[in-house]
Amino acid sequence: MFDLSLLYRAPAVNPLNHKARSIPALNPFNLYGRVFFFSWFGFMIAFWSWYAFPPLLSDIIKADLGLSQVEIANSNIIALVATLLVRLVAGTACDRFGPRWTFAGCLLIGAVPTFLAGAVYNASGLLVLRFFVGILGGSFVPCQVWTTGFFDKNIVGTANSLTGGLGNSGGGITFFAMVSIYESLVDDGLRPHVAWRVSFVVPGILITTTAIALLLLCPDCPTGKWEDRNLVVHQTGGSNIVKVPGGISATPTLNGTHTPSNSSEKGATKDAKETPDVEASATDVNNLSTSTLEAAASEVIQKPTLREALAVTFSPATLVLAACYFCSFGAELSINSILSNYYAVNFPSLSLQDRGNWAAMFGLLNAVFRPLGGVASDVAYRSTGGSLWAKKLLLHSYIVLMGAFLIIIGALDPKDKSTMFGLVAGAAFFLEGANGLNFALVPHVHPYANGIVSGVTGAAGNLGGIVFAIIFRYHGKDYASCFWIIGVISMAISVAVVWVRPLPSGQVGGR
Repeated sequence: MFDLSLLYRAPAVNPLNHKARSIPALNPFNLYGRVFFFSWFGFMIAFWSWYAFPPLLSDIIKADLGLSQVEIANSNIIALVATLLVRLVAGTACDRFGPRWTFAGCLLIGAVPTFLAGAVYNASGLLVLRFFVGILGGSFVPCQVWTTGFFDKNIVGTANSLTGGLGNSGGGITFFAMVSIYESLVDDGLRPHVAWRVSFVVPGILITTTAIALLLLCPDCPTGKWEDRNLVVHQTGGSNIVKVPGGISATPTLNGTHTPSNSSEKGATKDAKETPDVEASATDVNNLSTSTLEAAASEVIQKPTLREALAVTFSPATLVLAACYFCSFGAELSINSILSNYYAVNFPSLSLQDRGNWAAMFGLLNAVFRPLGGVASDVAYRSTGGSLWAKKLLLHSYIVLMGAFLIIIGALDPKDKSTMFGLVAGAAFFLEGANGLNFALVPHVHPYANGIVSGVTGAAGNLGGIVFAIIFRYHGKDYASCFWIIGVISMAISVAVVWVRPLPSGQVGGR
């Protein structure tokens, strides 16, 4: 039975890696609770601003700037391009400089174009501005890397899915918030031409304040500064310390040397049997074996060379994570951009606020459905004795079911509100749950290069968003056809890569 006190009391900490084994989500005064809060809150504010245009775009901004439907679709696509590029860079930046500084950097740089939204007066200006606002979407990568660094493997799936899910809910909050802010400004006497521009000042202020606060109130990692992250294992009261050498292409050992990574399937099986599970380590660190200490050392993030980064990027295990996120998060991004418009076509009697409210529900369900995916992943992992195949197969099952719901929506093109909203909620359950499942598996794959794996996976989600947004762009207002096309693509990709083993051959650590 779940112990509610875990939500506010100080968590038990793994003495090997200093990671928490529970989530004090309601205790921001605790170090782990504070990092958890800023991880999800920072990403939520970033997501809010990243998607601040869609709630006002098709009505207010379109009329003010004289935009065509094609120009609106192009702006939705360009908003995802910058995020794709930034997520790739952010992954490497997390490994080199730490997720906290990378996170704050994304927020502060993205705040600048947010404040400048009022300077847009034509379609070209909108494209340029939305490109740079897309920098905020890159904050997802340091959000996940930061959480992974503070929570142990028994709970990391739940932690990542909670921070990601609560953060993604910003995509729903923006439909409530931006429309409400705009309408309140109009009620106070501002012309629509001015009101929508002024409304962007609110998320700009919140982004800047959050970035400064997380820099002042949180550390880089459980050991403090990012340069001290290698001090992961303390023995005999801290007199002996395991330090991790600089390269990531081999397994670090206690004497500072490297052992080559075994790339054969046979070697991989041997490693799986002989490598102890760091998250299940004994509390008495004085009696731990050398292999256990080496396994802990192998999971510390290291600064990658270009060659090593490319090897991690194109590892089959990494590419499978990317392919799955391409489908699930890609679908979410593209649907977020058009859902209000789809409701306007099928339900013309709905007002701007009503359409925004119903479209917001799709994003807000992230606060529940994405964490449920992470919890399901952790439960499957623990109940199968630490089997990553359980996590992986659950992920693929969710994507297939997500695709089925999207196909049904496309085939029916519901004109009944209850049917439409029910099917969208069903699709959200599996789509957003799959996002949580994906980043519950990410921490296990190449844990010493978690930033790169997270960045590549996150960027693939944006690539999916771009591809699916292009599908919407060329189908105009035929949204139903786009839904079933995306559903078919997602199911096909998920089934095509389900056979790939969840861990790279010969990997030590991350099990």
